[in-house]
Amino acid sequence: MCLAKQLSKHYRELHFGGNWTVTHLQEVLSEIDLETAQSKIEGFNTIAALTYHIYYFTHVTLEVLEGKPLDAHDKYSYDVPNFKNKKEWQAFLNQFWDEAKRFASCVENMNEEQIWSVFSEEKYGNYYRNISGIIEHSHYHLGQIVILKKMISIT
Repeated sequence: MCLAKQLSKHYRELHFGGNWTVTHLQEVLSEIDLETAQSKIEGFNTIAALTYHIYYFTHVTLEVLEGKPLDAHDKYSYDVPNFKNKKEWQAFLNQFWDEAKRFASCVENMNEEQIWSVFSEEKYGNYYRNISGIIEHSHYHLGQIVILKKMISIT
């Protein structure tokens, strides 16, 4: 399997299942209602904030994959919307899943030369570094979400 297809597969599995960690974002987040997602434990981000944070970096990277300029700022990565009801939370999650599918498709269609080419600017490294970074970053925060979910359920 070529590298682009492998990266795409890994990314899809993180979001939709089949990875070796035996957990994925869609499964975990589908079990979390809005109240739980917005529950605050002192010293920790909310599940909604972590989910938005994952979405933010995926979204801005997807824009580059689709040919747009990079427009990302760490300071905005936790600007989670104030979801007022279950419908808004679910609409956000649906957007998250849709963009994850587009991201995976963009990666899958890259050729070997593109994978190793400069991502936006030299200082950001190549596409491989950024795509694998998105996967690692998302797995890291998925673990936090799982722990927070357990902590909230026992309080």
